[in-house]
Amino acid sequence: MELHTTSWEYPLLAQAFEALDTGAMLSPTAHISGASGRDERQDAYDYCARIVRANSRTFDLAAHLMPSEKRRAIHALYAFCRATDDLVDKAASTSEATRLQASWQERLQGCPNAYDPVALAWADTQARYQIPHGYVAQLMKGITRDLYQQRYATFVELAEYCYGVASTVGLMVMHIIGFYGAAALPYAVKLGIALQLTNILRDVGDDWRAGRLYLPLDELAQFHLSEDDIAAGRVDDHWRAFMRYQIARARRLYQEAEPGIALLHPEGRFAIAAASSLYRAILEDIEAHDYDIFSRRAHIGLFGKLRRLPGIWWRGAHLGQPSLTDLDQPALRVR
Repeated sequence: MELHTTSWEYPLLAQAFEALDTGAMLSPTAHISGASGRDERQDAYDYCARIVRANSRTFDLAAHLMPSEKRRAIHALYAFCRATDDLVDKAASTSEATRLQASWQERLQGCPNAYDPVALAWADTQARYQIPHGYVAQLMKGITRDLYQQRYATFVELAEYCYGVASTVGLMVMHIIGFYGAAALPYAVKLGIALQLTNILRDVGDDWRAGRLYLPLDELAQFHLSEDDIAAGRVDDHWRAFMRYQIARARRLYQEAEPGIALLHPEGRFAIAAASSLYRAILEDIEAHDYDIFSRRAHIGLFGKLRRLPGIWWRGAHLGQPSLTDLDQPALRVR
């Protein structure tokens, strides 16, 4: 299994490997039940599932391609990420965000109950699947970055941001699914960046109206574009060339990440392949509408998603098995 790595990826891989063995933050949630005797964890997980359904149809569809136990853990992870993001959105400064996140951590480290369902479900998930706390810390740092940085001078800067808010999530998902060794990590990092780049290209207009621009400024200049063009929502030959360049990069990362799916536990391969392919289809929708992401939001409807699933399943079923070289036993995490 050949891995293509470029220089901008090395610092991100260093972060991923450094966090791998930081250990999970365990919480005493093993025997939590309400007055009725019902396990309150299940209510908490149900609450998280409703959050997913209300906010991300693609994520929800991918989660439903997993066994129920892992699906509910994925729901808890999504709800945790969203709750963390909401905390930062409410903060007026980096210091306030830090304070809110510290309070959030205290809730997670304590003994969450039914009155704090996201914290309860996430604490249970993190303990159950031994999710390294280092990835949680990196995610929080990445989300907080929005408070003090609204522009990115280069793709290297942007990739670091993408790692913090997306690759970390993929690395946590990988622990829930189960994976065959540390060799899987670089592929998860690539896929996370590809997914976030797709989000960025889809949401340029919305992000601009929120005061943020996640496009590398030096690359905009290379294509003779400026922030004035973004503000005007101008779709011309310069913009089309710029978008073709960005889409090609995202597709290359998706392609390079794909072999890593074979390093995941078989129960989760279809779900990850589906998430990758369905997000990649958003790029096709952007192209189909002449790269106009200002007047509409690129998306794939339910029928478009469902008709793609058989082909996704077939390709995933023929990825092959990891080789002995890939099975890095000291880092084996298979559940």
